[in-house]
Amino acid sequence: MLISKRWILSLLQGAGVAPADFAPTDEEFDQAFVRVGFETEGYAPIPQTTGPLVVGVVEHIEELTGFKKPIRHCQVNVGQANGTGELQSIVCGARNFQEGDTVVVALPGTVLPGDFAIATRKTYGKISDGMICSAAELGMTDKQNSGIMVLPAAIAEPGASAYELLGLDDTVFDVNITPDRGYALSLRGLAREIASAYDLPYVDVAADPSIAGITCAPIDWQPGEVAVSLDPATKARRFGLVTVAGIDPTVESPLWMQRELMLCGQRPVNAATDITNYVMMLLGQPMHAFDAAKIHGDLVVRNAQPGERLTTLDEKERELSAEDVVICDDAGVQSLAGVMGGATSEISATTTDVHFEAASWDPITVARTCRRHKLTSEASRRFERGVDPAIIEVALDIAASLLVQIAGGSITGKRTLVGEVPAMPVITMDALRPQRIAGKEIPASAAIGRLQEVGCAISETDGELTVTPPTWRGDITMPADLVEEVLRLEGLDDIPSITPTSPSGRGLSMAQRRRRAVGHALAYNGYVEIIPTPFIANNVFDLWDLAADDPRRNTVKVANPLESDYGQLATTLLPSLCEVVARNVARGNTDVALYGVAQVAHAASVERTPMLATDHRPTDDEVKELLHTLPQQPLHVAAMGTGLLAPVGPAQSTTQYSWSDAIEAARIVAGACGVQITVEQAEMLPWHPGRCAAITFGDDVLGYAGELHPKVIEALHLPERTCAMELDLSPVLTAPVSLPAPELSPYPALLQDVALVVDEALPAESVRQVLAENAGPLLEQVELFDVYTSERLGAGKKSLAFNLRFRAADRTLTDEECNEAKQQAVAAAEAAFGAQQRA
Repeated sequence: MLISKRWILSLLQGAGVAPADFAPTDEEFDQAFVRVGFETEGYAPIPQTTGPLVVGVVEHIEELTGFKKPIRHCQVNVGQANGTGELQSIVCGARNFQEGDTVVVALPGTVLPGDFAIATRKTYGKISDGMICSAAELGMTDKQNSGIMVLPAAIAEPGASAYELLGLDDTVFDVNITPDRGYALSLRGLAREIASAYDLPYVDVAADPSIAGITCAPIDWQPGEVAVSLDPATKARRFGLVTVAGIDPTVESPLWMQRELMLCGQRPVNAATDITNYVMMLLGQPMHAFDAAKIHGDLVVRNAQPGERLTTLDEKERELSAEDVVICDDAGVQSLAGVMGGATSEISATTTDVHFEAASWDPITVARTCRRHKLTSEASRRFERGVDPAIIEVALDIAASLLVQIAGGSITGKRTLVGEVPAMPVITMDALRPQRIAGKEIPASAAIGRLQEVGCAISETDGELTVTPPTWRGDITMPADLVEEVLRLEGLDDIPSITPTSPSGRGLSMAQRRRRAVGHALAYNGYVEIIPTPFIANNVFDLWDLAADDPRRNTVKVANPLESDYGQLATTLLPSLCEVVARNVARGNTDVALYGVAQVAHAASVERTPMLATDHRPTDDEVKELLHTLPQQPLHVAAMGTGLLAPVGPAQSTTQYSWSDAIEAARIVAGACGVQITVEQAEMLPWHPGRCAAITFGDDVLGYAGELHPKVIEALHLPERTCAMELDLSPVLTAPVSLPAPELSPYPALLQDVALVVDEALPAESVRQVLAENAGPLLEQVELFDVYTSERLGAGKKSLAFNLRFRAADRTLTDEECNEAKQQAVAAAEAAFGAQQRA
């Protein structure tokens, strides 16, 4: 909010709470806002004007013709300021002043803001000895269409200095008001905060308008002539209406009011409208002025009806929604409540009777209306943040009194008021709670004093405070809010910062260490990490041709997805990796090896999580039920590769990423976790049925690895032979290490080969396990190195060639020992599978 420093100080000094010599510097004033918890976007003095800036009276105007735009040659009385007492000749193009008006004149030698120097010059065939100034040219507003500043008649003698009259030695502060502090969008609120910052007592201008120089004559109000019907569906709290009749429509608002409005960023319009804006800036209560002659019958506050339209004051016709709240008379909609009035009943140059309206609207309704119509206003900013519902009468009294004082007329003495001031919550709090939370000494008396500065009504019983917040602080609803108020006014900078000491001897858990080891191991083996997205396409499992009962279809649906096509949480990481690989290949990066580690989500069996009561701690059964409704979120790791394994140089052969590399990625993960896995042939979409392996750990199937199905590759625009691996890491993150401890021996190994003829459908891993289990304690390793098929082996047969490596820790082995162990293993394979040893 823009507000002038001089206005705030005048209110504090008018209330007698600040001494006459109370004059903090601009920097001190800025720090005062910060001290009570308000940030400022900055402050800037009114741009400097130097030289002879004086008051003048326009004595004669000559209209010049023959030019592209209207030009006027003016004779202005500037008294003795020009040294001669003669009329000053000034050429001006503005049209909003006339003979006899009092204006501000910059004589030759004046330098206006922007380093604009005024000098005598000939223009349009006339000598111009100065300039008649607008408010924008004097730096009081940035609105360039404000026109010449016309001062009230006889405000000063011609030739008198205009500097003090205009208050050009002022500073404008831009205070950043947070959404929960709507009360501070007013002089009333900000002056209260400055008083707290300097430990000054505060007198509320709403309780005593005279401290702002406003006199409100006591009136014995009678029920208003215009009845108001307030529909409860609008959620409006209160509505008030006062009428002033017989005003002079030609009278403009006084200079002091125009000045404050301009420095607050408002453009003076006419007396009635300016008064509503002034009251809004003074009290924080937005108001609206209706031309009473254009209001027909009583008023109704209701929700708009389908098809209704309203032309607002910005001259745009708007189609209303059923959620919009409107003010209507017998002729139709006259105002969009809380946002902007209608053009059909606005104040005009002929208005003599004025209805002043002040109300308290529902903040959420106003906010939604603003967003729906893409329309914001100074009024809506305040209603969205909450307006004090108890000052409607005060706002109406001040507005009516000001209009009578400025434009004549009379107050009818009849006022319409609908609705009651809502009761504020009563909050109990231990008086020493702020002290315990802040970690510094804050006596109970200090806490009570600070809350009274805010405006709270307090009673104390045995150290327990019973606090009723003021009506303008709707954001205070619980003890934590009271503590916040005490601490910010005591000074947030004074709260000690004590960094907790972390306990020693802990560090990463086993699961965390293994999670890091998995990422490091894959990265060390040439895989590049990506961050998988938590969302997957709605049709991805249809492209994979998964069965309807496949567990991966059990997804968590997102109520408000960022993208409508990605409306479910991932149960697998492969879709993310597929999209990244396809994107890289489309951009020319055809050799890709990626991995990702992230949680997936499997929907729970119940559809909705219960809402727990907030008046007590959840019981163990309630917590158990709550956890049962939450999605399961196991940690997965996935890898995918396509193209060449390594760059190819001269005279080097190419090696493509294959299904065996995907399986090796699973072994890398298992090795990083220190566990042993088993690889078995399997069928699982989206993998190729003949090139897919199940990865098991104990009795758990951790996942699958192999080449993707050709149909999936085609549907997702992936390169041929793209391979992938995905494992559930959750079972192995905390499992005990199952890899055998390495045994070092200084003695050489002895190698034995054996080829066994088995059924073609028999997995090679099953044969390898039997050999490893029966070759004796001297066996160090068994590896499959060849698979051979031929008609000579017989129908449905294949030959598996294994290399057996033996080693002893205490001696060099002999061929006889190794042959005996090998034959023992072969015999076990023959017994288990009917295997025959090839010669």
